[in-house]
Amino acid sequence: MKPDRKNRRFLLKSGGLTLTLPALQSAPSAMAGEVGKATGHESSEGTAKRLICVGSNLGLYRQAFYPKQTGHQYETTTLLKPLEQHRKDFTVFSGFDHRAANGHRNWDNYLCGQRVGDVTLDQIAAETIGTSTRFESLQLCAGGIPSIQRMVYTRGGVPLPMINRPSVVYRKLFATADDRERSEYLLKSGRSALDLVQEDAKQLARAVGKDDKQKLSEYFTSLRELEQRMSRQLNHLADETVEVDYELPAYDPVAPTLMLECEQIMFDLMALALQTDATRVATLFIAGLGQVFTIDGQTVRAGYHALSHHGNDADLIRDLVRVETEHMRCLARFISQLKEKTDADGQPLLDTTVVMFGTGMGDASRHSNRDLPTIVAGGGLKHGQHLAADPKDARGQQLGDVFVSILKQLGSPVDSFSETKRGIDAWS
Repeated sequence: MKPDRKNRRFLLKSGGLTLTLPALQSAPSAMAGEVGKATGHESSEGTAKRLICVGSNLGLYRQAFYPKQTGHQYETTTLLKPLEQHRKDFTVFSGFDHRAANGHRNWDNYLCGQRVGDVTLDQIAAETIGTSTRFESLQLCAGGIPSIQRMVYTRGGVPLPMINRPSVVYRKLFATADDRERSEYLLKSGRSALDLVQEDAKQLARAVGKDDKQKLSEYFTSLRELEQRMSRQLNHLADETVEVDYELPAYDPVAPTLMLECEQIMFDLMALALQTDATRVATLFIAGLGQVFTIDGQTVRAGYHALSHHGNDADLIRDLVRVETEHMRCLARFISQLKEKTDADGQPLLDTTVVMFGTGMGDASRHSNRDLPTIVAGGGLKHGQHLAADPKDARGQQLGDVFVSILKQLGSPVDSFSETKRGIDAWS
């Protein structure tokens, strides 16, 4: 098999499966990605065992979110009021970011760090806490799945797809016997096709240069990651079906105007997934498009995206805060569920679950990715405080330091994330 140098896309086709190869000098293709390196370390026992990461596409209005006071004696702000009952269970972070580039396309830095495409926080955690569950991680979305933005990247630099239909998530988690039989057939077929593709790729490796062989090696790593995910799901298909007392709506709330309703259901499904130990790692992307919401019987004056680009218009800001208050209500209800639900040891889920709500957008009105509003709850950390950093201080603490502490709390064998190594002393 010889690569066609004139063709800008080079594909492998076997068993009905088509996969795009990484960008090769001697066999160009449309797929490229910066790849992180595996740690190669054994994990240690952590206090927390689960991780939830929520990302708001359009950020949060910081003036209504950040307290003026730092420490434990801060005054509750407008956006923190829905969470007041959980005040001792979460920490507010202001001034923390990744020192990354600005703009909507760089929202993806949220869980990556400084470089879009680096392995994300959740995937690093999943290597430690997600390997014994049916799903190493789940990637969910409330609202329309964006065409240009991603939230989760593997070590191979591959963005993982999100699911925005609650019924699909529910069937994945609590499949019937027929669903399991169909899933087993699809998984076995896909794994067989991957075997054939790898054989073709190995032949290609003998026909390309040294640099491209390295890229192919990274590509094989991505294929192995996919195989491992498929094998894990196959192994758990034989488990008994878990029955839960939860009723989905008669239809999927995927219409843009129903995004807030979808968001609440996705939070509910994440709580059930943790309770049944279907997964211990999940992410939720809260989309932000042009949808016009009706809240408490009143329709906001503009679409969500337009509200976030308010230009300091007081009326737009008022309605933007109303929408963001709904996000905080969903988060507060989720935290309440994790306090009420227990794990197999009878321990409240919140005690062993780190919940992070944040964003890759600090100020959507200015397309600024600096000073990212962040809340971290649960997981046995020392909460009840507002911690502030100076985003203008080149040597100051970054959001990656928060991630380092989270990973250590989860027992992950890391001492750095992206460009940071210090962690958060106030949590220890």
